[in-house]
Amino acid sequence: MANVKILEKKQSIIDEISTKIKESATVVIFEYHGLTVTETNELRRKLRESNSEFKVYKNTLATRALNSLNIDLGKLEGPKAMAFGSDTVAPIKALSEFSKNHPALELKMGIVDGEVTDINMLKKLASIPSRDTLLTMLAGGLMSSVRNFAICLDLHRQNLEK
Repeated sequence: MANVKILEKKQSIIDEISTKIKESATVVIFEYHGLTVTETNELRRKLRESNSEFKVYKNTLATRALNSLNIDLGKLEGPKAMAFGSDTVAPIKALSEFSKNHPALELKMGIVDGEVTDINMLKKLASIPSRDTLLTMLAGGLMSSVRNFAICLDLHRQNLEK
């Protein structure tokens, strides 16, 4: 029979995982086996820059936490880590960029806005420009419309003066 303290500790870890999943806009599950300590620290730093974090949990505890939330990701096998982010795309982009130079890191699946997401959708989300880039593109589009409207009004004014 398992020790009560051990069971309580396991339950607290399951509760921690469940809470992190509920509070995160995105959860990405990835394989990290083969990364050095230096590379792992670099990955943690990059994720922190995007207001994200990653933790390594036992697969059985992660599976229990997912089951308690009625999320089915199938059977988790082998060493996996979970990245949690408050932004929908930021952790996916950070992990995807990092994996380009570090082939040991491999994205597997995720939970984006409460929906289970496969690797293909993660790749699509990673290709979306950043929020700042999208806002810049929007501002540029709005400015060109305003500029064209101003030119049109000026030409109309010039025609009226003739």
